[in-house]
Amino acid sequence: MKEELVVLVDKNDEVLGYEEKMAAHEKGLLHRAFSIFVFDLQGRLLLQKRAQRKYHSGGLWTNTCCSHPRPDEDIEAAAHRRLKEELGFDCPLTWAYSFIYRSELDKGLTEHEYDHVFFGTYEGQITPNPEEVGLCNYISLHEIERDIHLHPQRYTEWFKITFDQMKAHR
Repeated sequence: MKEELVVLVDKNDEVLGYEEKMAAHEKGLLHRAFSIFVFDLQGRLLLQKRAQRKYHSGGLWTNTCCSHPRPDEDIEAAAHRRLKEELGFDCPLTWAYSFIYRSELDKGLTEHEYDHVFFGTYEGQITPNPEEVGLCNYISLHEIERDIHLHPQRYTEWFKITFDQMKAHR
């Protein structure tokens, strides 16, 4: 299997180099990432429940899609690639904002990401890849906010961090 690299960056998103994905998460190195929030026409957010066997945060609910661009891959192109790989669809995406976060995860891993956030709208067929996604569902922002408050353990750390930011930029 080919080694998967992430793009290491500084606080200004300038490329510093590359690191193997697991090593970057074990060391907590700042790297480039993206998060996608796809809404339906009623304004509900498409959430995915990560496949149980994911390398971290398995079985937790999170935003529509998130991942890392490959070295020399355009961030928006990477976002479209992962939407297709994880959920079996693509849609127009608009960059909304970027931010840096750091969060301790399960299995001794740390997410330390310069995260580029994209919004999209989609109402067609969704065909989740079972290796990536356990379930997916459109849910109102009010219902999500209430459930995060009542059951924060059901959600990924990064989703809890970015949820309020996402609402402010929507």
